[in-house]
Amino acid sequence: MFTILKRTSVVLGSIGLVACATTTYDSSWRAPDAQPIGKLNGQKVIAMVVTKNTAARRSAEDALAAAITAQGAQGVPGYTIASDDIVTNEARVRTAVEASGAAGVVVMRPVAKDKAISSTPSMYTGPMYGPYWGGYYGYGWGGAWGAGPEIRTDTIVTVETLVYSLKQNKLLWAGQSKTTNPSNVDSFVKELATGAVREMKKAGLL
Repeated sequence: MFTILKRTSVVLGSIGLVACATTTYDSSWRAPDAQPIGKLNGQKVIAMVVTKNTAARRSAEDALAAAITAQGAQGVPGYTIASDDIVTNEARVRTAVEASGAAGVVVMRPVAKDKAISSTPSMYTGPMYGPYWGGYYGYGWGGAWGAGPEIRTDTIVTVETLVYSLKQNKLLWAGQSKTTNPSNVDSFVKELATGAVREMKKAGLL
């Protein structure tokens, strides 16, 4: 059971970037009285992605539900319970969720999408001391740079993950992650879920 929450300025459907994604959890919190969740044993856990992009929401919820199922629960995409016409109505969604008998909910909402620009500087080994002709001239041109240092732009997506028990309506665990250069929605969500599970195990909840 885990929940991924916070305000987004990112449209998940727009993620289509180059390079491998890397996810790290920068911070985490555990409720002092939280007890280990134990085996999920097929319990229903809802995967909910908060975005107004319907196609992106469905794709991400499918991926997240699959990641939840891989942990032994029965992952349920949120759109199958909270349709687009009621998803922003808390009372109606709560009624639908409680009727489903779900034990937990996963809500995924990115916090920010930032750009980081870096460059690989040219290697400098110092000048060759000696004569210009027959010395530095050949040395300098032999090591002349063409296009200059490599400039690289990375995209960093920040997501907050909150872990709730629906039966207790209680926050059990929270973490904030940063993913560099997510390649697509499916792999991005899977990496987030895998990272959340890893951090929850460290915290003794799984």
